Amino acid sequence: MQLLDVKGKSAVVTGAARGIGKATADLLAAQGATVARFDLEAGEGVTRVDVADEDAVNAAFAKIGKVDILVNNAGIAVRKSSLDITREEWDKVLAVNLSGLFLCSRAAARSMKRQGGGAIVNLASIMGLSGGLYPNPAYQASKGAVVNLTRALALEFAADNIRVNAVAPTFVRTELTAPLFSNPESFKKVMDHTPLGRLPEAEDIAQAILFLASPAARCITGVTLPVDCGYLAR
Repeated sequence: MQLLDVKGKSAVVTGAARGIGKATADLLAAQGATVARFDLEAGEGVTRVDVADEDAVNAAFAKIGKVDILVNNAGIAVRKSSLDITREEWDKVLAVNLSGLFLCSRAAARSMKRQGGGAIVNLASIMGLSGGLYPNPAYQASKGAVVNLTRALALEFAADNIRVNAVAPTFVRTELTAPLFSNPESFKKVMDHTPLGRLPEAEDIAQAILFLASPAARCITGVTLPVDCGYLAR
């Protein structure tokens, strides 16, 4: 058996229009899965879904039916300090990054429970495991919550053979990090905290997600796997 083979599985990837989500959806499809791509933005093969809208989430999952794999990738950031971020901005980040992840996980778990199991992979962040390099309190709080929600759901769903894990990337070249990478001083600061001297591409994160979603990780649950080029080792 090919341990990374997900052939014949039904997968849902949120935030799949671009970046890590698109790379993950493409990789799962290449490995034989049937992939439903959810995103607020339009894109090839994308179903428009607001993950923070419970009715929209439940309706989208009802149309799919069987779900074997869920990748909770949808996320946003408002890179402002605690003194500058508005309550509305704070609430929006938590609604998408945390509540949206919870709503999708619950909808997927209901399907997985009926069919005897499945795998959920959440997108956490090194910002959920450290204080970060820049003021980004809403994002950091949401990703820290994702790390612990991953553990909580892993324990809750284990009896139904549903594994729940997370991947915690470092800075990856996506539209979310474009403002940092376009600033030479900010980019240097990131690289000064990257022992391997390189940053992952979206495809590197997708490979880690595939591992956690596949039979190769059948004995792994409740884990947050950093893909950080040594950032957290400091």
